[in-house]
Amino acid sequence: MILKHKKKIIIFVILFLILVFFPTFTFKIRDDNFKVVNNSIAELTKVKIGGVDQCIMMRGVNEDNPIILFLHGGPGYPFISYARRFQSQLEQNFVVVNWDQRGSGKSYRANIDENSMNQEQLEQDTIELIDYLCDRFNKEKIYIVGHSWGTVLGIETIQNAPEKIIAYIGIGQVVDDIEGEKLSYDYVLEKATKENNQKALKELKEIGKPPYKNSKKDTFVQREWLKKYGGYELEVKTVHEIIKGVLLSPEYSWFDGVRFIRGNLFSIETLFVNREKADFREKYKEFDVPVYFCAGRYDYNTPSALVEEYYNIIKAPKKNFYWFENSAHEPHLAEEEKFAGIMMKIYEETK
Repeated sequence: MILKHKKKIIIFVILFLILVFFPTFTFKIRDDNFKVVNNSIAELTKVKIGGVDQCIMMRGVNEDNPIILFLHGGPGYPFISYARRFQSQLEQNFVVVNWDQRGSGKSYRANIDENSMNQEQLEQDTIELIDYLCDRFNKEKIYIVGHSWGTVLGIETIQNAPEKIIAYIGIGQVVDDIEGEKLSYDYVLEKATKENNQKALKELKEIGKPPYKNSKKDTFVQREWLKKYGGYELEVKTVHEIIKGVLLSPEYSWFDGVRFIRGNLFSIETLFVNREKADFREKYKEFDVPVYFCAGRYDYNTPSALVEEYYNIIKAPKKNFYWFENSAHEPHLAEEEKFAGIMMKIYEETK
């Protein structure tokens, strides 16, 4: 009996270690007969960027297709753990690249220099990764898709290195941090007042109107109520997707899930609190590359009204604005088919 009990413990420990530390990968792209598609790419790998190992995932039916680089939000809210679930249509016509940015997710390490966690370094990392992708796939230019915080990197990249970019697509575009926070706060306050939600009204009164005294803590309080009142996400709950991705997808181990949490907190403490609070309406009004904005009708995390205002004042070789009527801050997930269709339209306009 004792031996059987020990064997069960050993088996449990082995299975637990496998689940936590198993080598991660991404599924090959296969046809209807379950054969790997010729010239397809499905790769999860580390690349040295800015002197630090960082994780990227590259997937596409044909590696000769144009490249889309996704810049995730947060900071510290990477996409690789659940990206495959929402990008299968894009993979038919593009090589889709997802990147866990410095200090995030699979790119988090406890020994990362905190002094390197700044916006300027992340901008340099972005351009270095673009150079790597162009060299790897023999391309001159790529598409950039930024989401939320990733739109800050995206806007800076198309200003600093327009010769490397075919077009830029901003989703949940950051325009003006301070003005955006004020609109977001007013939205939640209005909803709480109509509902006579005393708990919400008390907490909102305590933090006061933006700019917040305690940037991190007060923003989190407001965001919790924003989620309750539908200004952040509707159909797709990203926390649920992340949990499922960590537990079930081959791209993330359970240990990566721990790194996701630690990297998220680390990025908030370094990047989120200290990054530049720019008003792009004043900073950048002209671009040398085509610019497209995708806005959720119910987005009050980065309020879509500001994005539309910004769109109306910018000048670019080509530009367009797309409303997503059934979305908030994550229209590319909530309406993935529409987003894939828009990317094909953009490709036709810019190829």
